[in-house]
Amino acid sequence: MARGARRSSWTAAAIATVGLGVFAAGRGTLDAPMIAASLVVLCLGGVIGSLGRARVVRMPESPGTSRHSVAEALLANIPDPVILVDRRAVVIEVNPAARALLPALKLRHPLSFALRAPDVLDGIEEVLRTGASLKTLYATRVPTERAFEVQIGALPMPDGVVGGVLGGQPNVVLFLRDLTSARRLEAMRVDFVANASHELRTPLASLLGFIETLQGPARNDPPARERFLGIMKTQAQRMARLVDDLLSLSRIELREHVPPTRPVDLTRIARQMVDTQGPLARDRGVMLSAAVEGAFPILGERDELLRVVENLIENAVKYGGSGGRVEVALRRQTDAASGRTSVELAVRDYGPGIAAEHIPRLTERFYRVDVASSRDQGGTGLGLAIVKHIVNRHRGRLLIESVPDEGTTVRAIFPAYEAAETPDVLAEPA
Repeated sequence: MARGARRSSWTAAAIATVGLGVFAAGRGTLDAPMIAASLVVLCLGGVIGSLGRARVVRMPESPGTSRHSVAEALLANIPDPVILVDRRAVVIEVNPAARALLPALKLRHPLSFALRAPDVLDGIEEVLRTGASLKTLYATRVPTERAFEVQIGALPMPDGVVGGVLGGQPNVVLFLRDLTSARRLEAMRVDFVANASHELRTPLASLLGFIETLQGPARNDPPARERFLGIMKTQAQRMARLVDDLLSLSRIELREHVPPTRPVDLTRIARQMVDTQGPLARDRGVMLSAAVEGAFPILGERDELLRVVENLIENAVKYGGSGGRVEVALRRQTDAASGRTSVELAVRDYGPGIAAEHIPRLTERFYRVDVASSRDQGGTGLGLAIVKHIVNRHRGRLLIESVPDEGTTVRAIFPAYEAAETPDVLAEPA
């Protein structure tokens, strides 16, 4: 390359000298001094051009190093755990997600020190022996139960050493895909179908049994017929409530990602539902009181918020009414860290309370602390699930606190609407 550069420099100098001579001849000034000067220019131009070209040094590229840097960057940004091991199952490289899942992972240590899964280790040997990729399952139970699909494949490496990895022989890459959320959703779907079928089948069986009785032995027994017809009406109403709650839950879930945009006054909604639930409370000997002074505007859907307050008060009266008192309160609170203001709706009863192990599951569909008591009260097992999804749509939080033999407090916390004097809020119908 240097020799070609020097040849090009002398060629360029010669062309320039000849051009200069032709120009001088055309003007009639070509004489001995001009010829000597042209030769000097020829020599100087060639020498200087050669020296200048010699200084240009092309650095050899290192494709292995650049590719390894790109691979490390890609590996670090993959959200799922990825582990690279050699033929001895010694860890060569891991990404941050793998370190978070398996804190005991260390480079240049056997994978079995951190991952005690015989199926995965046997899979590595199988891939090295056959060269074919395979999939297996891996589950953890500490600190929480999680499930992963592990895809194991051979990774051919280039010859030489790249990034500290010896090439020339296949290594093994493990890609772990988290199946936890998908399995939970599938389990919830199966449970939902099973529970819904069971809840509908029970009243249907009762209706069929009473119809057969009325067509047979009780055909000519008016007192029995009236009693059976009353029970059939109750069971039919129970099915109607269940269907209504299922439809409501489906509609709410369909719009859960769309937050409400219209301001409403939670005070008026709370007062309306306290008045509506007053007869039920009096029939059960429960004193229902409300501490809701002033306006508490939030961005919300009025009908959905009415459903939230109705469910919370009705649950407190039915299941906590033995304490003789249910209190509904509204208050404004400010988060010290963020400075954001929120509105808290709290419904408290003084009944038997709920054991701690039941509280995390109270908002699940069809979950009941006492199945028999819930059915006797006419519950469908969907009330708190509906409340949870409505609160989520309003970008709020639902908190349940309970102490056995002391009572239960359910708090729905919503972001406050800052423009408290908005005409839409003040003019909202009660």
